[in-house]
Amino acid sequence: MVQNLRMGRPRKVSRKRYCEFLMATPVNRTQTYFADHCDDFSHDAINRYLKGDRVTPAQVWEAARTHFELSPRGYLVFDDSVMDKSHSRQINVARQQWSGNEKRTIRGIGVVTCVYINPDSEKFWIVDYRVFAPNQDGKTKIEHVHEMFQRALERCAVGEFKFRTVLMDSWYATESLMTAIDRAGKYFCCPIKSNRNIQDAREDDLEWTPHWCSYQRADGVSWSKDQEEHGRVVHLKKCPKAFRVKMFRIAFSTERTELIVTNDPTLLTTDDVRSTCAIRWKVEVFHREYKQITGVEDCQCRVGRAQRNHIGCAMLIWLRMKHLAEKAGTTIYQLKERLLSDYMRRELRSPTFTFA
Repeated sequence: MVQNLRMGRPRKVSRKRYCEFLMATPVNRTQTYFADHCDDFSHDAINRYLKGDRVTPAQVWEAARTHFELSPRGYLVFDDSVMDKSHSRQINVARQQWSGNEKRTIRGIGVVTCVYINPDSEKFWIVDYRVFAPNQDGKTKIEHVHEMFQRALERCAVGEFKFRTVLMDSWYATESLMTAIDRAGKYFCCPIKSNRNIQDAREDDLEWTPHWCSYQRADGVSWSKDQEEHGRVVHLKKCPKAFRVKMFRIAFSTERTELIVTNDPTLLTTDDVRSTCAIRWKVEVFHREYKQITGVEDCQCRVGRAQRNHIGCAMLIWLRMKHLAEKAGTTIYQLKERLLSDYMRRELRSPTFTFA
């Protein structure tokens, strides 16, 4: 490599080369490892690329739209994940925040994601995302979700996109977001926190007015047998008077029971709601694949722009590998492991190290 660099200036690192490196490397994803295995450029050139490129959510959308299959029954799922940077103290977009994976507060980079799920084919794609960096842009995660939801509506208006239902975690079940979804003519289905204040209401009584002293914690209400099966119509405190939702109590296991609210009139029973909530698991599958396959957590750059570009490249890599895996009729993990399988076959045919 040194001899090649002496013959002239090292070549610039392109996004294509950087993404191909992340796709190919099995474990080590550092810039030094990249430079040590490529004669075209040095470690500094890789660092300059990461600080100089600008991978945006719009580019991820353009990559996704060439492959996804739309459905009028499509689901839009909002969630977030934390890129663990516990051992880094100088990354300027990393901060202390709660990690659902670790079940504790860690230092990391939060990424709010928007995943599209086609219930007909059971396939899913990342279509939008935002890096959570309130010290830089002053935006909360809720504001990021509002932006992505509005962007999705704009794409629907010009015929580029279609979805029916929004799924999200209890963190995003705010009155502002739920009412925005309802006003847009879309449906939502999401859990609410157990201490949320609710009041029983009647869906067909337009003159009904919520009474301030009748609110109670959602986990403190009693349930009749019919309500256990078909839910109950409630009004959420701080929501507009005419805004009513149906609340269900779903026992997902002996240790986990959630209170689910929805404005979808087709969800009539707890089984309907349980099936809809199960679709949200796809976003957890995405987060697991995204972290394990692309090395999104492994960038050691301190500059925020470099970290943002690395995260964007990881999104593009996941989309590309997902497409290749579907074409090959395999999983994204098997596609990645195939590189090591090919190496093992070559070594067993003609060992580099022989045993005397």
